[in-house]
Amino acid sequence: MFVSRSMTRRVVTIGPEASIFDAQDLMAKSRVRHIPVVEDGSMLVGIVSDRDLRSALPFRYFKEGISAEEKSKLQDLRVKDIMTRKVFTISPGYTIQDALLVIQNAKVGALPVVDEDGRLKGILSVRDLLRAFINVLGIGQPGTLLCILVEEQVGQLKKIVDAITEMGVSFGSVLVARYWEEDKRAVFPYLLTQNVAHVKRKLREMGYTLLDPMQWYLDQLPEEDRPPDKPRS
Repeated sequence: MFVSRSMTRRVVTIGPEASIFDAQDLMAKSRVRHIPVVEDGSMLVGIVSDRDLRSALPFRYFKEGISAEEKSKLQDLRVKDIMTRKVFTISPGYTIQDALLVIQNAKVGALPVVDEDGRLKGILSVRDLLRAFINVLGIGQPGTLLCILVEEQVGQLKKIVDAITEMGVSFGSVLVARYWEEDKRAVFPYLLTQNVAHVKRKLREMGYTLLDPMQWYLDQLPEEDRPPDKPRS
C-alpha cells in the first residue's frame, strides 16, 4: 500500500509568521500534534509539534494559564522561531513500509508528504500508519491469529495455505517471522473465523508445532524487557 492511499489529505497548516499562541490554539482546536509550516500556500518550510510548543511556553500555561503580562512577553515569539526546519518528509509514491522505517529511525510522530518540488500534499502520522496496517493485515475483521513453527524450507508456507484453504477458511493475512532456533520460522496466519479447532487439529496432524502467539512474542523480547512471571497459586 502506498503513502498516497494512507495519508491525511486535508492537512492543518500554519504560516511561519504566526504567533506560538495561534499555533497552540490551532493544535488544540484541530486535535493534532504536528502542524506543517508552509509558505506560498503549500511550500513546506518546517513543522511545529506539541513538544516544540511545550518547550517554548511556561509549564503553567498548560495547567492554570499565565498572566496577561507573561503572555505579552511571549507575544512576539513566532512559529518560525521554534519550528523544526530540517523536516523528515516522504513522497506519495513510497510504501507504508518505507514510511514506518523512516518514522522509526527518525524518531518522529508524523511525516509531511511532499512532491518533487517540496509542496505539501498530505501528512502521514503514526495513527494513519496503524490504520493502514490494520487494513493490510485484515485484522479489522473478527478472526483468530495462529502461530505455526516450521522448518526453513521452500514450500512450507504453500503447504500451510493450501491445507487451510481446502478447509474453506479465509485468510486476513499471513506473516512470516524469524524464530530463535536456527533454521526455523514462525508463520502467523490471521484467519477470518473464530472456529479454528479443526484447523489446529489438521496442522498438528501434518506435523506442525503450534505456539501461543503472545508467548512467541514474549520469548523474542530481551530478558530485561519481559514481564515478571505471575506467582503460582
